[in-house]
Amino acid sequence: MDTLNAILLGILQGLTEFLPVSSSGHLVIAQTMLPGFAQPGVVFDVLLHAGTMAAVMVYFRRECLLIASSPFRPAAESCPDRRLLLLLAAGSVPTAIIGLLFKDHVEALFDNLTVTSLMLLVTGFLLFISERFRGDGRREADLTLRDALLVGLVQGAALLPGISRSGSTIAVLLLLGVAGETAARFSFLLALPAVAGATLLSLRELSGLPPGTLPAYLAGAGVAFLVGMISIHMLLAVVRRKRLVAFALYCWLVGGTFFALSL
Repeated sequence: MDTLNAILLGILQGLTEFLPVSSSGHLVIAQTMLPGFAQPGVVFDVLLHAGTMAAVMVYFRRECLLIASSPFRPAAESCPDRRLLLLLAAGSVPTAIIGLLFKDHVEALFDNLTVTSLMLLVTGFLLFISERFRGDGRREADLTLRDALLVGLVQGAALLPGISRSGSTIAVLLLLGVAGETAARFSFLLALPAVAGATLLSLRELSGLPPGTLPAYLAGAGVAFLVGMISIHMLLAVVRRKRLVAFALYCWLVGGTFFALSL
């Protein structure tokens, strides 16, 4: 894969990681359309996700700093941040279990356009019902252990290409009655441990990369970071204005089109 293709896929990743349309699904579709594209395992996809997660850490740097430092600050002032840290840790457990148990099976699906297209249709359904039946608007202080565990399970299922991680987790939180901006922020923060774990697991595959490939991969990750910063801002505005139905229609259109083409 050359640098131009890596940059184009980085732009695609940055746009689709946070907009609820499945970055993995779009990467599968795009990679099937690039002549001669090949990669060892899913290293490139993981590096692209690492780039967009770096965007989360920069965009929510204040929240990340408060959460990370909460165990070392006086309990009186850090109680809300410690509670959020525990919820994020709890939500990461089911994601990690699903990822470790089904990693090989999921990776095998990254070349399957039919499955990816069907999962995009599922993403569209989740977005549609969450917008139609979203709850009253619970805030961060109202999040429970049950919320965290359920969202962690959904995030684990979103390892499937075509299931939007941000879209599915935000949709479930909206259905649980969580306010839109709170749902988006918790979804972004919950992704950090999962992507960090996937990145660490994929590091051992770097030695198998073809010579000269790593610079192109890093260029793609860098572009994903820059575009991801813009996409985060866009999604927060979309959720706040209750416009997820438009993304549901988009997922149905893309999923339906490529499902038909894959048959």
